[in-house]
Amino acid sequence: MKPSFDRIKDTDMYKAILTIKSEDECRRFFEDLCSPRELSSMEQRYEVARLLMQDNVYTKILEITGASSATISRVRRNILDDRGAGALKAIVERRFEEDKKDG
Repeated sequence: MKPSFDRIKDTDMYKAILTIKSEDECRRFFEDLCSPRELSSMEQRYEVARLLMQDNVYTKILEITGASSATISRVRRNILDDRGAGALKAIVERRFEEDKKDG
């Protein structure tokens, strides 16, 4: 059973994230909310997704990120096989496009 939080309170944090004004403010926001280990895990999964979408093999991704094969496989299922919510894939693709524009 879910704690006493209702769905409105659950979505308020996501709305708050949309008000973030800069990369620095975003970083500080997540540092306030997350433990260093949680942040590191999220950053690692994002990097795994980015590397997978660049067609890197598991051994190369493991070497670069230190992620376990289970983590790489889980991210792969969510990103490449479209089994996840789809947001991570879309955001990584958006970042690729921004990088192309920047240089």
